[in-house]
Amino acid sequence: MERPRVLIVEDEPRVSDVVGAYLEREGMSVQTCRGVAEALGALARFAPAILVLDVTLPDGSGLDVLRAASLPGSHVPTILLTGRVEEADRVVGLELGADDYVTKPFSPREFVARVRALLRRTSEEAARLSKEKPRQTRIGELEIDYTFHEIKMNGRPTSLTATEFKIIALLAQNPGEVFTRSHLLDRLGDDGEIYERTLDRHVNNLRKKIERDPRNPEYVVTVYGVGYKMRRP
Repeated sequence: MERPRVLIVEDEPRVSDVVGAYLEREGMSVQTCRGVAEALGALARFAPAILVLDVTLPDGSGLDVLRAASLPGSHVPTILLTGRVEEADRVVGLELGADDYVTKPFSPREFVARVRALLRRTSEEAARLSKEKPRQTRIGELEIDYTFHEIKMNGRPTSLTATEFKIIALLAQNPGEVFTRSHLLDRLGDDGEIYERTLDRHVNNLRKKIERDPRNPEYVVTVYGVGYKMRRP
C-alpha cells in the first residue's frame, strides 16, 4: 500500500525537520518546501494527501498556497501552522478551507495524532462515497449530488470544502432534524478536538456560499440553544 504523502510548507528547518521525522516514523512519505513558489509547484508534482502549511513564509503568504490547494475538484486536506499572534490568519485560513490549525510551539506527538485523524476521516469519507449509488437531494434551489460531491444553487455549481460538504450533506439527508453541536461533531467523525474549534466557522462559511442572506439563512437554520437543522423540502 502506498504511503500517505504529506507536503510540509515551513521555512524553519528546526520545525519542518522534527515534524517530518515524526511523520516518516509513522510510515508517511514527506516532502518539505520552504516557500510559496516551491510549494505551488510541489502541489501538482507531489500530489499530497495532507498539506501542512505555515502561514508566514519568506516569499509571501501561505494562504496563497491554501487557495491553490482548495480549488474546485482539487481540495487538499490542510492543517495550518500559526503563531499565537496570527488569529486573523487562522480565521481567513479556515474560511478558505483549512481543516484544522496548530499554534506554535506544539507537541510533535499531538501534531502527528492530528494528521492521522485527518487522514482517517478523509479515507473513510472517500470509501463511503465510492460504495454509494448515485443519489441526489433537492431542497428549494439547492441541489446536492452525494456521489460526485457536487452542489448547485439555482443551477450554478458552488465550490465547497470537504468539511462544508460533509456538514450540508448530513443535514440535507435528515431535513428538519435538529443536530446538537456535539451530535453533529459525532456524526462527522470528530475525535473530540479538531472540529470542536472550527465547526461554527465552517457553518458560517457554508452559509456565505449557499444563502441569499447569510444572516437570515433559509437552508442551514440555527435552532437557538440547541443546534442546527436543514429546512424541510
